Amino acid sequence: MGRNTRKRRTPLATKAIAASAALALGGGGLVWANFYASADEDTGSGDRTRAAAAQVATIDCPDVGQQLSEVPDQARGEVDAELASMDQQITEAYQRLATTRDAQAQDAGYVQNTILQPLKDNRKVLIDRIQLEINRAGGSAPENLDDLSGCTGTPAEQPQPTDGQDGGQEQGDGGQGTGDGQDQGDGQDAGEGQDQGDGQEQGGGQVGDNGNGAAGPFADDFVDIRNVRPNSRDLQNGLAANGRSGSRGSFVTKCGVNANNLFNSDNIIVAPGVDNGAHHTHDYVGNQGNTAFSSDEDLANAATTCRNQADKSTYYWPVLRLQDGTQEFDANDLGGGAEGNVGKILKASKAEIKFVGNRTSKVVAMPKFLRIITGDAKAFTNGLANANTSFSCTGFENRQVTDKYVLCPRGSQVVRTSNFQSCWDGQNIDSANHRSHVAFVGRDGRCANGFQAIPQLQVRLVYNVPAPTVQNGQVRNPYAVDGFPEQLHKPITDHNDFINVMSDSLMNKVVKCINRGQRCS
Repeated sequence: MGRNTRKRRTPLATKAIAASAALALGGGGLVWANFYASADEDTGSGDRTRAAAAQVATIDCPDVGQQLSEVPDQARGEVDAELASMDQQITEAYQRLATTRDAQAQDAGYVQNTILQPLKDNRKVLIDRIQLEINRAGGSAPENLDDLSGCTGTPAEQPQPTDGQDGGQEQGDGGQGTGDGQDQGDGQDAGEGQDQGDGQEQGGGQVGDNGNGAAGPFADDFVDIRNVRPNSRDLQNGLAANGRSGSRGSFVTKCGVNANNLFNSDNIIVAPGVDNGAHHTHDYVGNQGNTAFSSDEDLANAATTCRNQADKSTYYWPVLRLQDGTQEFDANDLGGGAEGNVGKILKASKAEIKFVGNRTSKVVAMPKFLRIITGDAKAFTNGLANANTSFSCTGFENRQVTDKYVLCPRGSQVVRTSNFQSCWDGQNIDSANHRSHVAFVGRDGRCANGFQAIPQLQVRLVYNVPAPTVQNGQVRNPYAVDGFPEQLHKPITDHNDFINVMSDSLMNKVVKCINRGQRCS
């Protein structure tokens, strides 16, 4: 599979982590040690120390960026760069965590003293810079940001719906809800009656399993779609924005399935100007000018894969991979195998992109260059407040699950669904935390706090995925979304990104079509 080529900056920090990662490479990806040793294992007098150290599976750091709701425009670039550096620090710390298991087994204080405390100190330096940059630009930085400098070691357990903020939070409070009133709290008991783990700890595999060992996914991250309760998510509110009133039309844009093999590990929304800002590889359809260094003008002048050439919007999402030992083009690169994202990239067989209306009102035009992120790439450590994508299987799409990958019956395909925020503050194309300027409708289908209804983007991706084998608490040849390495390839970290680069005339056509109840493309 090819890759896009372009001139890129390579910061010293990037070179350093690449060198560090290369030391651990094997089988196409990082070989993580098997650190889920049993406390009953006969390893000598250090059993208790080893068992305690073995439980630290990943690093959980407060998401500083989500606390920055007000950042002056002139400070945004500097602040985004500091936040990207903070992500880099976490990645480097996770690399040390994953490659020092022997030392951790010998010293119960190793993780805290050698990994977490230096990470805290380094994060505080960047937080101080962020505060200074905000205040220097005339803003008012939150005084408690220093409280977010410390990180903790955490086991690889799936977060529960009570973790973090309320998963059913209604829209209009800055866009922090889970999406169109979806009840992702009590609708996630997808694995009823299916004990795939046989009582074993997650991640109990051997060194090198699936190319990245303990970096996941694990057996407990999968569920047979037939064991997912029908209508366990609020499909009427979540997966279908249209109702019997309001704006009932739809507009479909056809942009292909990344036939041009445009991939990179940038994130132009969250980390503009930062190489490898995503720490995982993205699929792109639509706009072909996507790099971290692209300006709005660059996007407006770029080519597009969309059939309607007036749609130069960028639609992108983390790639789906089959961890089968395939050496992809990025097997040794940052964002790819050097950060635990290993195996064969699976391109969607279908990428259906549709805009729909609001159940209670007409919609207004999206502003050009509006940026929207749905889902949370850090949901495993952040909690479920912003988790908002789902997995299903063709023929079973009344069954949707957010916190599991699905096992589909023979002849059925894996489906990833993302429904974007559909309320806009009427002023901003982006916000400091990349969420507050848009929000989800409330349970009544309305936009709150003076927000305006805009066309809701819905993305449905269909994949031909060979079914993984799950047996005796082990998973072989699993599939997983790319992600930040410390997120352990959890399905709840799936997300989707969009920048509106439609011409004004095309956007007006979309709005008229939806408001008149028509189906257009």
